[in-house]
Amino acid sequence: MPRGFLARPFATARLDVLPLRVAHAARMAVVLGDPALHTFIGGTPDTPEELRARYERLVAGSPDPAVSWCNWVLRPRDTERLAGTVQTTVTGGGEHAEIAWVVGTAWQGRGLASEAAAALVARLREGGVRTIVAHIHPGHHASAAVARSAGLSATSRRQDGEVRWQLTDTASDHVT
Repeated sequence: MPRGFLARPFATARLDVLPLRVAHAARMAVVLGDPALHTFIGGTPDTPEELRARYERLVAGSPDPAVSWCNWVLRPRDTERLAGTVQTTVTGGGEHAEIAWVVGTAWQGRGLASEAAAALVARLREGGVRTIVAHIHPGHHASAAVARSAGLSATSRRQDGEVRWQLTDTASDHVT
């Protein structure tokens, strides 16, 4: 794995951020089961079986040793329930990371995605990652707010119709 990036547990003020396990699939299928979560990303919610198969692939890790897949579930400390996920793919010898997040609709509006994404970005920066990227649908204002709170800025670049948000050591390519 590049530069030793592993999905180790960490915590924020309100969350335990736990490495993804296949055993999380059934509970996460409930968290991610609202079709409204797919408004901007397309598709439909995975069944528990589909999510289990997906988690098996994710937990197994990237087949490319130069790529590190790190996935976590979010558990608010005041409950045993799960609330969502954050993830990163680290490449470029540990200098580049793509991040994403999703919080179940029952947990939205509480700042959990922003809290988890900001903590993930901080961990990546501490680990030497120089460029952090997220791709966000231009109409997904809540996700744009999460990216902004994590220190990313919208760029002029698009990928598959989504806006590239980025945090780098330099301030190039940002939309003013």
